[in-house]
Amino acid sequence: MDQYAAEDPIVVESARGARLYDPDGRSYLDGNASWWVATLGHAHPRLVSCVQKQVATLGHCALAGIAHEYAARLADALCRLAPPGLTRAFFTDDGSTAVEVAVKMAVQYWQQAGAPRKTRFVALDGAFHGDSVGAASLGGVEVFRRPFGGILFDCVHVPSPEEHAYARAFDALTTLLARDADHIAAVVVEPVVQGSAGMRTYDAGYLRELRALATRHDVLLVFDEVFSGYGRTGPMWGASHAQGVSPDLMCVGKAMCPLLPLGATLASDRVFDGFRGGKDRALMYGHTLCGNPLGTALALEVLEVYRDEQVLERARPKATRIASTFEALTGARGVARTRSLGMLGAADLAPSGGHGGYLGKLGWRVYDEARRRGAYIRPLGDTVYLTPPLNIDDDELDALLSIFTESVAAAVGG
Repeated sequence: MDQYAAEDPIVVESARGARLYDPDGRSYLDGNASWWVATLGHAHPRLVSCVQKQVATLGHCALAGIAHEYAARLADALCRLAPPGLTRAFFTDDGSTAVEVAVKMAVQYWQQAGAPRKTRFVALDGAFHGDSVGAASLGGVEVFRRPFGGILFDCVHVPSPEEHAYARAFDALTTLLARDADHIAAVVVEPVVQGSAGMRTYDAGYLRELRALATRHDVLLVFDEVFSGYGRTGPMWGASHAQGVSPDLMCVGKAMCPLLPLGATLASDRVFDGFRGGKDRALMYGHTLCGNPLGTALALEVLEVYRDEQVLERARPKATRIASTFEALTGARGVARTRSLGMLGAADLAPSGGHGGYLGKLGWRVYDEARRRGAYIRPLGDTVYLTPPLNIDDDELDALLSIFTESVAAAVGG
């Protein structure tokens, strides 16, 4: 906190497209889409118009014994786009609370299915699923968990299926489920990329194996698509890399509604049916603004922009540019490892004595260098990465990639 209080932050007065503007008129290319939210950039005219129109007609009504068009249409649209078998949507405020909902659904589902001992969860080492207490309980980034260890619920963390560690990771999960499935409510994973862990990517084959294991041992499978969804990794969902694989529950947030807080937990009919049969079986959970008309109307417009502007298709050549840049950094002085996936590129920096992890300082040197050059790049300790808007102009993307390369060289290449 002392360091934070002493810093001179970038003060943002306005934003448009892929650029942030300070009060002096200087612009910064937004290298992480404002924490992974602005996949369509800032101030997209259709999104701005949608909010202005909707707030003048129906800004909010409680989604409790009341229905409105936008929540119904958005639920239908999300379920149509989701992996097969996800047929119901529960709206909430953001990604963390979407995960909280999934946790509560899983535990209550098993209680009502005659398996009340199934209360434990399994997640990956390095997992990040949000900052609320339930979501933090699933997390595997120690620096986020340590202060709250006394109040977090029980979660077993298994090895991440990173490159060169797939067999060990799969064996550990297989052994755990075979031994403890009677006590496990669900396995929760971020499909194909673990964001806050340092942009760790892994092969989609793990999701296929995981689905088979969860089915065999009758454990629910939860995909957290808050970061990986909406085209960040290439297709609409990270899970789409494993064709034909569907979870029992899926959490959505961030890019779903880039101007307002909104999240959703999608569920299968199997899970939904577990809450039928009487008032005492209902999911007694809801947020004041869940499914609000303003947010759901905007989220619908986001999906229509994706379709009308062919956002995913037009992002593919941009992803190739990102991949080429990070591949060229491989082996550069001060760079330990690089990787890319869709509109994501990441590089681990190598301080003397090994990787400094989330609290490492090298990434912040890159941040300072990039800031001086006109880009906002927020590191994950000694991991630096880019996740720009999917529709960033080609010239601006080239400028961002150039700034990134120069900044890494200036910070750690000397």
